[in-house]
Amino acid sequence: MLKNGVRSEVSLYLIEIDGSQKSGSGTILRLAVALAAILRQPLHIYNIRQNRPKPGLKPQHLEAVLTAAKLCGAKLVGARLDSRELWFEPNQIKGGMLEAEIGTAGSIPMLLMTVLPICAFAENTVHLHVSRGGTDVSHSPTINYIRHVFLPTLKRMRLNASLTIHKYGYYPKGIGEVTVSVEPCKSLKPLCMESFGNVQAVRGVSVCTFLAERKVAERQAKAANDYLKEKGYATDIRTVNDSSNPLQKGSSLVLWAETDTGAIVGADAIGELKKASETVGREAAEKLCAELSAKPTVDIHLADMLIPYIALAEGRSAYLTRKLTDHLETNVWLAQEVLNTRINVEKVNGLYRVEKVG
Repeated sequence: MLKNGVRSEVSLYLIEIDGSQKSGSGTILRLAVALAAILRQPLHIYNIRQNRPKPGLKPQHLEAVLTAAKLCGAKLVGARLDSRELWFEPNQIKGGMLEAEIGTAGSIPMLLMTVLPICAFAENTVHLHVSRGGTDVSHSPTINYIRHVFLPTLKRMRLNASLTIHKYGYYPKGIGEVTVSVEPCKSLKPLCMESFGNVQAVRGVSVCTFLAERKVAERQAKAANDYLKEKGYATDIRTVNDSSNPLQKGSSLVLWAETDTGAIVGADAIGELKKASETVGREAAEKLCAELSAKPTVDIHLADMLIPYIALAEGRSAYLTRKLTDHLETNVWLAQEVLNTRINVEKVNGLYRVEKVG
């Protein structure tokens, strides 16, 4: 789609994306908008979320687009609920203080994943306050996964971001609230992680909101610790009995392993109605052990989340993951389409090596 020039040049070539391709999910919208903003090229995307039960822009997708537009002063056509077609014409990425409000339990982490790549190329530090959304909801990384797995990995690429959680938010009401501050870096450093090494520490954060009397955070942590201990891993899981959101009870658990090669491999789980705290703890622990037994350098979720960053970084990047997911395949396809870069995914010794050719 990108026909000439480099990122610093403004081009009038239109990026056209069919949102029904590959996974046909919101990840196409998020990544397409981010790349268009960074390239300062107009985007036309149609068939938005075509392969989902309820296609089109839902509140979290719409607010992500609107926030991206604020970052770069973009003109928008079609930015409304349930729209399946959008025109996005960006200008310079200024940065500064921004507000976003989802208004449902729509995922705050997913909104952050849309705008973080854009923030990297802003003229000024970005301070983004996001309110009335879900911090820990289904089909999304938890907010503590973003804080303890995703952002520390991005720091290796020279992108420094800090995240403050003001209120946790869960399905169905949401009402979560966070602030993220991102320092522009202009040039991302390549990411080369091709050796798992040895596990040095397994850490975690177990959170419950207005469920302290039932010891939900402690029970989640104990179940995870017991399971991981059986597998030979000592853990350090911090419990948080939160009272930030009186209108919505809920819980979550994130676990991550740190290795001596600098890899951070994570997994998470969320509480739900009639789901025992012990089930949440064991679920997160089982997911983490599935990763650790394969010895990748990034987990299956981080693998797709990193694609825009390695695609935009100068030089060769490479990492190992245990599974080729729909989201990973989709993000690789889209990054190659828009940026004319080459990302190879090859199975090597039971793992998938994701390599951006320098």
